[in-house]
Amino acid sequence: MNLSHRKLGWKLMRGKGLEIGALHEHTILPTGCDVDYADAISKEEAKKLFPEIDGSKLVDVKYIIDLDKSGLKSIGNEVYDFVILSHVIEHVANPINVVDELFRVCKKGGLILIAAPDKNYTFDRKRDLTPFAHLWSEYEQKVTEVTDDHYLDFIKGVHPEVLEKSEAELQQAIISVKNRREHAHVWDSGSFQQFLLTCFEKLGIHAQLVMENIGEHNKLEYFSIWQKTDGVNSYEKPQHSLVSKIRLAIGV
Repeated sequence: MNLSHRKLGWKLMRGKGLEIGALHEHTILPTGCDVDYADAISKEEAKKLFPEIDGSKLVDVKYIIDLDKSGLKSIGNEVYDFVILSHVIEHVANPINVVDELFRVCKKGGLILIAAPDKNYTFDRKRDLTPFAHLWSEYEQKVTEVTDDHYLDFIKGVHPEVLEKSEAELQQAIISVKNRREHAHVWDSGSFQQFLLTCFEKLGIHAQLVMENIGEHNKLEYFSIWQKTDGVNSYEKPQHSLVSKIRLAIGV
């Protein structure tokens, strides 16, 4: 697993930022950055829900927000110089709405880091990709909760042995993965890239690709950084799937 792309991307961040769902793996930011943390649960709640995590590594959460219920409504427009959402979007009920919110709270010219696991390199490898039409339907219906069907699909793909147990045990397993907010939606690098580009088109978001690194290269994820712009069709589709473009003068 090659994580050098993350460190290169982190060096791009400047100013005041927001990181959502960092839990115990917060982004290591350059000196001078100031970051607020947001999550659906507090640090103390996280200690109870995830006993396998070293509690001393959990971040202190400023905003207790549920992306499925209220999104980032407690945060105003264009507040932050950068926004980070790493390995969170696959857990939410309405990913398209989340993308819209990320760009709303980021200033023009600011950076949005979005990363999602590539199913080919995770426990999701046996699950089907989530079609954009499914996600768009959830967006139009203003879905605010992941349904049990999503979690049953997770169990089928990741823990199929549970299906052989009693109905009561299966229901308990669904409750467990729901409480832990396991992966509701599934992408590989190509489908997630297309998901973002289609979101930008349908939502009227203008974004310039700054950096991209895919699962085939890093054996883990689709990792991208976008600059929020105010121009029409100002984003550029990558010309090559392994492209890593740095368009800002960062001195690295």
